[in-house]
Amino acid sequence: QVQLVESGGGLVQPGGSLRLSCAASGNILSINAMGWYRQAPGKQRELVADISSGGSVNYADFVKGRFTISRDNAKNTVYLQMNSLKPEDTAVYYCNADVIIYYRGSFSVWGQGTQVTVSS
Repeated sequence: QVQLVESGGGLVQPGGSLRLSCAASGNILSINAMGWYRQAPGKQRELVADISSGGSVNYADFVKGRFTISRDNAKNTVYLQMNSLKPEDTAVYYCNADVIIYYRGSFSVWGQGTQVTVSS
């Protein structure tokens, strides 16, 4: 079994910063893409950013220049540095990883989500 555990969410004022972390654990052979998604109340889940195992990154237009995604392959961990936060960034942020599990194949795994609230 594979788990993704997120941390780093919380309440921050507009213009502030937060850093999210997501660590994968379990019977992992390797991890392909890892990414962050978010879901605000009443809205669909949307991609924020993702990163390949080789480090290629992709960002949603609404976070370009403000958020940075990175990963540590040795730790099976992905990070999301969020700067210049806006109230509209308020959402539950979910980590996702395409994980190859020993003797079982490839699976898309989700974390439990972490709340980010941007408010004065």
